[in-house]
Amino acid sequence: MNAARVARMEQLLQAALSPVQLEVVDDSARHAGHAGARDGRGHFNVRIVSTAFAGLRPLARHRAVYAALGDMMQTDIHALGVQAQTPEEAGLA
Repeated sequence: MNAARVARMEQLLQAALSPVQLEVVDDSARHAGHAGARDGRGHFNVRIVSTAFAGLRPLARHRAVYAALGDMMQTDIHALGVQAQTPEEAGLA
């Protein structure tokens, strides 16, 4: 697991989307030997709950997450699973 990479992802997502819940899981070890993992980029899953997603369709929510991660999408992340919800959808409201 690359703790520094996960910490950076969390920092960027916090700054851009002010989530009420955030979990970033490095799943890279499960993909060792995979063609996309050979270049050192990782596989991650993000679960994020934010009011910023209100009124957005799933694709727009994913794009907001990708935008928040910026250059990391090209330099550090090979695959990213995203579960993006509003607090109401997550049962937090």
